[in-house]
Amino acid sequence: MASRHRISLQPLTKLVSNVPSILRCLSKRRRCKGKNMTKNLLVELGLEELPAYVVTPSEKQLGEKMAAFLGENRLSYESIQTFSTPRRLAVRVLGLADQQTDLTEDFKGPSKKIALDADGNFSKAAQGFVRGKGLTVDDIEFREVKGEEYVYVTKHEAGKSAKEVLAGIPEVLASLTFPVSMHWANNSFEYIRPVHTLIVLLGDEALELDFLGIKSGRVSRGHRFLGHEVEITNADSYEEDLRTVYVIANSKERENMIREQIKAIEAEQGVQVQIEEGLLNEVLNLVEYPTTFMGGFDTKYLDVPEDVLVTSMETHQRYFVVRDLDGRLKPNFISVRNGNAEHLENVVRGNEKVLVARLEDGEFFWREDQKLKIEDLVAKLANVTFHEKIGSLSEHMARAGVIAASLAEKAGLTAEEKAAVARAAEIYKFDLLTGMVGEFDELQGIMGEKYALLAGEDEAVATAIREHYLPDSADGALPETKVGAILALADKLDTLLSFFSVGLIPSGSNDPYALRRATQGIVRILDAFGWHIPMDELIDSLYGLSFDSLSYDNQAEVIRFIKARVDKMMGSTPKDIKEAVLSGSNFVVADMLEAAEALSEAAKTDGYKAAVESLSRAFNLAEKADTSVAVDASLFENDQEKALAQAAESLELTGSASDKLAQLFVLSPVIDAFFDNTMVMADDVAVKNNRLALLSALVAKAKTVAAFNQLNTK
Repeated sequence: MASRHRISLQPLTKLVSNVPSILRCLSKRRRCKGKNMTKNLLVELGLEELPAYVVTPSEKQLGEKMAAFLGENRLSYESIQTFSTPRRLAVRVLGLADQQTDLTEDFKGPSKKIALDADGNFSKAAQGFVRGKGLTVDDIEFREVKGEEYVYVTKHEAGKSAKEVLAGIPEVLASLTFPVSMHWANNSFEYIRPVHTLIVLLGDEALELDFLGIKSGRVSRGHRFLGHEVEITNADSYEEDLRTVYVIANSKERENMIREQIKAIEAEQGVQVQIEEGLLNEVLNLVEYPTTFMGGFDTKYLDVPEDVLVTSMETHQRYFVVRDLDGRLKPNFISVRNGNAEHLENVVRGNEKVLVARLEDGEFFWREDQKLKIEDLVAKLANVTFHEKIGSLSEHMARAGVIAASLAEKAGLTAEEKAAVARAAEIYKFDLLTGMVGEFDELQGIMGEKYALLAGEDEAVATAIREHYLPDSADGALPETKVGAILALADKLDTLLSFFSVGLIPSGSNDPYALRRATQGIVRILDAFGWHIPMDELIDSLYGLSFDSLSYDNQAEVIRFIKARVDKMMGSTPKDIKEAVLSGSNFVVADMLEAAEALSEAAKTDGYKAAVESLSRAFNLAEKADTSVAVDASLFENDQEKALAQAAESLELTGSASDKLAQLFVLSPVIDAFFDNTMVMADDVAVKNNRLALLSALVAKAKTVAAFNQLNTK
């Protein structure tokens, strides 16, 4: 029996309960003893400024690695707290035992008849066994196991002191993994950033350790500008000692400070601040001592599209957007200073100056881009490379346009919608050559929609230009319009097929062209709109197209890749059910996902096992059928054959996936009766082939739901 520690990133909130040390001895052959005095442990690693996106995951990872280290080394503790700032990662272990629990472990050796020779002396096998455990034959005892006696030895290991065990902390720090690493000075090793300090305090005692050439002590660094070096008195004083040098070590406390300061500004100014959680998480990992302030800009910039202003503030400057109480954008922003309120007016002016420069750019591009003509920009896309092995953006758009027309037909769009799809496909990348998107690439598609509307394009066309980028993440928003969804599918499908055709196929975790995300988007859109477009038939039709710019290739790889994304969308569905659905003959995404859910529910019912086993037997035999043989009723030799033939012929799977399963499962007695009374593999070849053809006819219909012989009923 194993227990798991939960690691808290917020030491001021709930703590994690201790797992009794005896539960750390996972083997039934292990017995742990010992009751220890406890102390608190602090480990802090001082670094150069970390990238904001690395801070929180690294803090969590440190806590998890420390918990695993203590568990593996039989050091019990009450709870773990973690801390982080841009310049430090730290962990505090509360109630750490002062020594390991003692370990008593039993080892089973050879049987008695092998352990003793003819004279009753211990054999070489027995001697070698105990020698390998560091024991002697005097330690051997015999125990009966299932009627036979075996050699057993018991090994006792006294627990080491906590200090001895904690000498392994540098290994814990070295085991942390990061998305990027670097060398510095003349060192051969790599780490996320150069290490400056290391603190390891057991209670108030500083342990002497070494990590990447840095000797441990009790000195930490304060705020880069406001603080100075500070000695950490003991493990318990960590947060307060750092607070004296303008460092808030607890990330949750920094977050709360920012939120409370924003609330105060809202109340004082009569405004509401748009707190984007991702931005807040980034900002709190950019500062060690947060002070929030409000700045402003000229109201003339409010004439620029709101998306431009918001992107300038949130994405480029890490500012929070300010609105009035009715939700209208105000000419203000909220920023967070890494420091105190001293000389804050200078900081406000500096931030205003930086933002205005960016808003000036936005205003200029907004004004100048409106002088451009869409058709001129589209023509220039012929000179923009999509990928050096694939061709230009213009060629990519042309292929996507053909795919979009095919999809629009298959999805049953109206004539008006088809016309909108065709027009959108002709121009949908034009905004990539505008000044605004050149400066603010996050606005691609968004500005395309705005410029298209200004140029008099139909609203459906303009919306599709924006929506074709969706979803832009694994769980991002989907297109809301049919025209936008079709264009998004077409763009992603050509991207997928084009890259696969030139051999640029993702491997392992490497996916530089985001093809997994694109394919996930294809699958999600098809599911959301419920379009019954079989993906295998669609891909077949696309591979039948002919383009001067590119010939599609690697079709089988594409199908496998798409199925892998469908598999991912099935989430925690049991593996055998996933395999059964993916091996079925229906490659309509919405149907596959529905079938997986229906089978998962059906698996909980009493009749599932018997029904699946009946169908599975039929599936296995049907694999031997000659597909050129048709069922001949004149060759039937018993009523059970006739009954199954009638059931198979009349079977029309309709309704939901659950309905279809019910229609199949009700055939279980008919299938069983057939097998009980019929020798399928008869000596008469014609009779045998006819019976296999009968099973094949039934299986062909059932396979539109799933390949039932892939299901596990054990």
